[in-house]
Amino acid sequence: MPDVKRKEFNFIPAHSRAARGLLDITQEQLAAAAGVDVETIRRFERGDQRPYQSTLAKIREALERRGIEFTNGDSPGVRLRPEHSILQ
Repeated sequence: MPDVKRKEFNFIPAHSRAARGLLDITQEQLAAAAGVDVETIRRFERGDQRPYQSTLAKIREALERRGIEFTNGDSPGVRLRPEHSILQ
């Protein structure tokens, strides 16, 4: 389902690192949850390479399923909303 705000969102490496920190998960765990190679996560979080949009969507969705909410207002942000997690 299309979401205008979602299209405007700029998912950056700091979002991924911060979200993993809030969830206390490793790059390996995120890669497994997103169904992507761990090297993709490592390169993205280091800022070495920006993955395809479809890959970024998988990473972001894996984090959101665990209760992460991303913001992009005046400055990028991440917060944990466990009540919105689909994983119990």
